[in-house]
Amino acid sequence: MLQTLHTTWWAWAILALALAFLEIIVPAFVFLGMTIGAACVALVMLVGGAGSIGAPVSVLIFAVTSLVATLLLRKIFLLPKGQVKTFDGDIND
Repeated sequence: MLQTLHTTWWAWAILALALAFLEIIVPAFVFLGMTIGAACVALVMLVGGAGSIGAPVSVLIFAVTSLVATLLLRKIFLLPKGQVKTFDGDIND
């Protein structure tokens, strides 16, 4: 069972959904890159790569895609160097 679980696209899709849920619970862009990585592996498996790649290759695709997505997201959402995010008003004002 576990040997074929890594080659099913829906297992990677469930992992992507679980990581997206964790990102909602912990909003710090911690799990968003891993969510994108798992979704990419699920997409590769769905398109037709499930029979041709094994567990090490799918985990490698997940790791590389997650790393690239995390680095891109940090570059996009990071404040410019030296700036600090401040809030002038309260939401209840």
